[in-house]
Amino acid sequence: MKRAQFAAGVAAVALAAIATRRSASASGYEVTHTDAQWRAMLGDDRFEILRRAGTEPAFSSPLIGEKRSGIYECAGCRLALFTSKTKYDSGDGWPSFWDVEPGATRTQADYALLEQRTEVHCRRCGGHLGHIFDDGPAPTHLRYCIDGLALRFLPGAA
Repeated sequence: MKRAQFAAGVAAVALAAIATRRSASASGYEVTHTDAQWRAMLGDDRFEILRRAGTEPAFSSPLIGEKRSGIYECAGCRLALFTSKTKYDSGDGWPSFWDVEPGATRTQADYALLEQRTEVHCRRCGGHLGHIFDDGPAPTHLRYCIDGLALRFLPGAA
């Protein structure tokens, strides 16, 4: 295969992944808004993460060091996603959890880095939360690697 053909194939896969992500986050959810409404509600940084599948810099979230008991909600629609009971320090630079609240998320394949990962979305608003990996602790052996800006923490609610 020639280099140009390979590059064109890679570009096509990346564009398809982006198009799929955008269409998935815009339909089939209970909570929907226009991009302008989302941006006004969330601010630029949260909008970039929740609505454009961006990510915050590693080790930048104050939620990494959060040790209090509580609930972690979606910053877009306030759906309870995680509890402090399943949070742990993975050392990866983002808040990490080994389990999610039942029925709180949806997942889809993510090929944005040309390697398949599993992307996690809020099931109510479709907001991008982060990714799931299979290198977490027992009992699930999962690591929900979640952008802190995708979450709101409610202390004492767990």
